[in-house]
Amino acid sequence: MLSPSKFRDLVSGRRRGIIARLLQFVLRVVEIPYCTAVRWRNWRFDSGTAQPHRVGVPVVSVGNLTLGGTGKTPMVEWIARWYGEQGVRPVVISRGYGAKAGAQNDEALELAQKLPNVPHLQNPNRVAAARTAVEELDCQLIVLDDGFQHRRIGRDLDIVMLDALEPFGFGHVFPRGTLREPISALSRADVLALSRCDMLEPHEREEIWRLARCHTPDAIWLEVAHAPRALLSSSGREQPVESLRGEPVAAFCGLGNPAGFRHTLEACGFKVAEFREFPDHHRYGRDDVESLCNWAGGLAVAAVLCTHKDLVKLAVEELAARPLWALSVELKIVAGRDDFEARLRELLPQV
Repeated sequence: MLSPSKFRDLVSGRRRGIIARLLQFVLRVVEIPYCTAVRWRNWRFDSGTAQPHRVGVPVVSVGNLTLGGTGKTPMVEWIARWYGEQGVRPVVISRGYGAKAGAQNDEALELAQKLPNVPHLQNPNRVAAARTAVEELDCQLIVLDDGFQHRRIGRDLDIVMLDALEPFGFGHVFPRGTLREPISALSRADVLALSRCDMLEPHEREEIWRLARCHTPDAIWLEVAHAPRALLSSSGREQPVESLRGEPVAAFCGLGNPAGFRHTLEACGFKVAEFREFPDHHRYGRDDVESLCNWAGGLAVAAVLCTHKDLVKLAVEELAARPLWALSVELKIVAGRDDFEARLRELLPQV
């Protein structure tokens, strides 16, 4: 099984050679029926054959066009917090991908720490979860996490995150690329948010917007960055990011796009001596902890770093006597905030 980075090397064309071309051909063949199924599902809703369910309160969806992490969770947190500050009672709803039966997944655990007063319901049947939120929790607004492709719930605002590293999925739908659906699906988006915008030059960001607005010319354009906030331990201790600046560290993550996390670490001034990748939403077990301890124990590093999503599933303070810290980040809107907040306010009279 290919790691996330190796898969992206293959579908992006960075991996060369006869074997790579053969694999790309096989993936292209498999892409055709997958893409056909996606187009059929979208046609049913676009034509009115299938009708979305309205749940009685405004719904704000945060999703993406590509596989892997694009910064949805920080955006969900930002929106839920913003509406809370307006006196609105929001509830976050997600599918709960990667969660064990009866348990919360990494995103829910992370949001529970950051938004302890905001309920988070996880259910593959998100329509049923929305009804529970309205009827039993008396919520006034729903934030739908990872909801762009989930069209059964009617929404009042569709926010799509575009990853600066691969905004258009290398031009192909999975498995030949990393698109979840064709780029034309952006026509449904009300807001486009370019995440990790600080990784690109202004002219590169403008080029992405130029291509995107061919499909959704009236969408609001946001540019957001994930600003490092602090180093966080499993017990809740914090220390400044600057405390490890210039120090050699080991790092690992279970993300769909680990390159973004590594870039963030290097931008913070950490010297990343070794980097390990796990599958997206990886469930860490005892064997994983032992493996990480053996790995870290053989390295001359000051600490081991991971993401907040990884830390909430590990719940350990150190690995092989090296302190384990999560790099906690917060969403920073670099451009488009006024237009975005104005659009969010339009939903307040419906609450």
